[in-house]
Amino acid sequence: MKSYGTQRGVADLGLEIPPGRVFGFLGPNGAGKSTTIRVLLDLIRPTTGRAPVLGLDSRRDSFAIRRRTGYLPGELSLHARLTDRETLRCFANLRGGVDGGYVDDLCRRLDFDAGRKVADLSTGNKRKLGLI
Repeated sequence: MKSYGTQRGVADLGLEIPPGRVFGFLGPNGAGKSTTIRVLLDLIRPTTGRAPVLGLDSRRDSFAIRRRTGYLPGELSLHARLTDRETLRCFANLRGGVDGGYVDDLCRRLDFDAGRKVADLSTGNKRKLGLI
């Protein structure tokens, strides 16, 4: 599926998750979890094979897949000078637009005050921002 020169990233993976199920993707460091997710979201391309998601082709239909899924990387980088609201607006635009009322509801549900600069956030609040 994905190799980096002579190093294998992920090989011979078959994965099917039934609709309506929540799935945890666990494993040791270097097992290929992040590589697999990045291939499924077309953030990187597979070396060989296909990676369908939600019945869609991960390469041809990547925008449609990303509109219906979420991904919060462990190494989330945020622009320190932006406010939380500016960051949320930027991410919403990358998804083709998101209803502001929905964003406000998520902020309320996560007890997140979106009026600060990203640089002033704790690690936990940066994760909340990423989730929202």
